[in-house]
Amino acid sequence: MRFETKLLHNGNEIDPYTGAASIPMYQASTFHQFSIDQPGEFDYARSGNPTRKALEETIAQLEGGCKGFAFASGMAAISTVFLLFSRGDHLIVSQDVYGGTYRVLTKVFERMGIETSFVDTTDLEQVVQAIQPHTKAIYIETPSNPLLKVTDIRGIVNIAQAHGFRTIVDNTFLTPYFQRPFSLGVDIVIHSATKFIAGHSDVIAGLVVVKDEDLAEELSLLQNSFGAILGVHDAWLVLRGIKTLKARMELSTRSAEKVALWLQQHPGVERVYYTGLPSHEGHYLQDAQASGHGAVLSFDLGSKERVRQLLDHVKLPIVAVSLGAVESILSYPALMSHASMPPEVRQKHGITDGLLRLSVGLESADDLIEDLAQALESRLTIAVGK
Repeated sequence: MRFETKLLHNGNEIDPYTGAASIPMYQASTFHQFSIDQPGEFDYARSGNPTRKALEETIAQLEGGCKGFAFASGMAAISTVFLLFSRGDHLIVSQDVYGGTYRVLTKVFERMGIETSFVDTTDLEQVVQAIQPHTKAIYIETPSNPLLKVTDIRGIVNIAQAHGFRTIVDNTFLTPYFQRPFSLGVDIVIHSATKFIAGHSDVIAGLVVVKDEDLAEELSLLQNSFGAILGVHDAWLVLRGIKTLKARMELSTRSAEKVALWLQQHPGVERVYYTGLPSHEGHYLQDAQASGHGAVLSFDLGSKERVRQLLDHVKLPIVAVSLGAVESILSYPALMSHASMPPEVRQKHGITDGLLRLSVGLESADDLIEDLAQALESRLTIAVGK
């Protein structure tokens, strides 16, 4: 079955009890047990709920893993995965990782005795050099947030397998429509389902999928014990959003490619980061390990003042935290997604004060370009004092 058909026909589209064409919201905290000797599948909603189960089974199928887990947020998903590790363990993590991931590792798990080395995972030699005797996993974002760096997933997997530790991929930017990390040997896949999976800026959710039953048992224990589960209404919203994933990803990606090419040629833009551009250093690797380039790009205007001027004049994209929605979203990483990183760390990793991240939505690409053009022209006019 092809992916776009599986989005709609995956065994979780029809309520088995009523035949409803949408899995209902089972708004219940507890479930009657008709026999204490033979308890039912569901007993207490923290441990399981039919609506959440449908979502978890759906994402597991789409990613090609053995079991899925739905959490109250992307950070709840990420944090629960990090709870697989213990005091004295060491992790290798992409250096320009999402700011929330950086924060939880440096402010929370560091206090718990879990060490992290942030390295440029696009350079496999740096990854090898970062390995310590107590290293337990490599965690990567690819493409990364916000510089769209592309890490060789299979290369990371080969290193990890040679040393006996796990691989974790944040697949938020590309979703299973464009990238299937399990096919490249990864152990755990994570999504901020708030973004492209749900796709409508109306839900906060996180998803995790694991490759094998042993990991599934470990994560099941953590999900039930830690309890940061996704609520029923939010699970239903994510299930609804998944149905249009292919259509949204294809249209947004086509528009992103068009916008990126236009930005690359604009004299007011110093640099564009988008893996769909042949000039991007990770372009061909991305082509080799994924079927598309996604709808997120970043561009550098050179200074905070130029960013402010553009944001004051842009009209179509909303200026906000987040990405992956039907509407285009402009984000300022230095004060939004990566505000939790110290300024010197951001600068070291290339997240400058002039950097903007654009998640392209479903608007006309031509309208977006016209809007960016007038905003950039306003910026240029102000800059030269006219």
